[in-house]
Amino acid sequence: MTTTLSRFGLRTEVYSGAGSRTLLPELLQGLGAKRVVLFTDQGLNRAGLTEKITELFRLMPGPIQLVGVFDEIEQDAKGENVNQAARFVKECNADSLVSVGGGSVLDACKATKWLLHKQHDDVRDLLNGTTRELWPQAQPIRIPHIAVPTTAGTGAEVSPMAVVYNERLNIKTNLMNPFIVADIAILDPDLTVGLPPKITAFTGFDALTHAVEGYFSPRANPMSDSFALQSARMIAESLPTAVHKGTDLQARSNMLMASMMAITSFGLTVSAIPVHNMAHAFGGKFGIPHGLANAVLLPNVMESLPGLYLQKVRSFAEVLGLVPGIQSPEECLEQVVSYIRELRDQVGLPSTFAEYQLDPASLAHIVPLVQSDPTAMMFRIPAPVITKVTNEVAGLPQEEEAIR
Repeated sequence: MTTTLSRFGLRTEVYSGAGSRTLLPELLQGLGAKRVVLFTDQGLNRAGLTEKITELFRLMPGPIQLVGVFDEIEQDAKGENVNQAARFVKECNADSLVSVGGGSVLDACKATKWLLHKQHDDVRDLLNGTTRELWPQAQPIRIPHIAVPTTAGTGAEVSPMAVVYNERLNIKTNLMNPFIVADIAILDPDLTVGLPPKITAFTGFDALTHAVEGYFSPRANPMSDSFALQSARMIAESLPTAVHKGTDLQARSNMLMASMMAITSFGLTVSAIPVHNMAHAFGGKFGIPHGLANAVLLPNVMESLPGLYLQKVRSFAEVLGLVPGIQSPEECLEQVVSYIRELRDQVGLPSTFAEYQLDPASLAHIVPLVQSDPTAMMFRIPAPVITKVTNEVAGLPQEEEAIR
């Protein structure tokens, strides 16, 4: 007799709606917090979003104190950012954490919480690939923690995963632990209204990629499928509006909810994730933002690895509003790939990395970079596929193909 084991883990309480950030002090008090450190970054400071959070503690005085703001988090948070943050939390004698920002800030906060729990000084000693801790090895982390996303893409506010760039090894490392997630996530669309159209677009494509890779995962199950399909539907309907009419709170709210559901599907099923695998390599090597890397790579990878997608592609096509009819799975996949390319064009994202002026000599080494990324342990992309996709997305003149 054979059985199929599925794992479900939804640990974060979610509050959603315009103005929901005002609940922050009350929710912290309910978690037993007293001395809070706020995680953010310099860009959010300049945009005035950090001030919108810090003023809540001034306007609502009480037993909760904001004892420090840590804003030294870079794009693709580095190990040293996490180490500095852990030292800062200890210097402030803080007992609780609030993270406000995009994926880098939220992931840095989760990694910091884990590092404090481990009572270690350098996260780079502990993360050198994929670190996967499941219960009972993973134990509850008794640090009150609320996450407030300012982008709708990573879903890091509810994800039991954190990506940290280990600058010693020059790779993105992955931490998976069900107890690093925030106790509470606040999805306030007001905080995403000022996001520039391009960032709105590529973070939305990050969420779409999570939905795709969650749905087509070999470990997919009915629960993960439901989150993946609904999030894909919402992204298809709401992303163009969020990009072109950024003040539309309903579209912004839908994107935050879709992002959260997409990463939940992805996290429940993480297995074959070739788009993320290649995006990590391009991002780590050339500094391409993760969401943009996913947006460029997604249709090309799907087209080049049809075996991963053909079995379930009909249902995914229907969710996108396509009518497969009596078409073959191959024709259906072609329609889905075309739809994704059209959606990418509609929100103003490029089809190649031409703007980054990639060096052909560096691209010649992309195959080992992709195959040595920690995510390749779960699914190894064949070298000819990496070469094909790289040549398609590099954006080089045809006479200067990336890999000959």
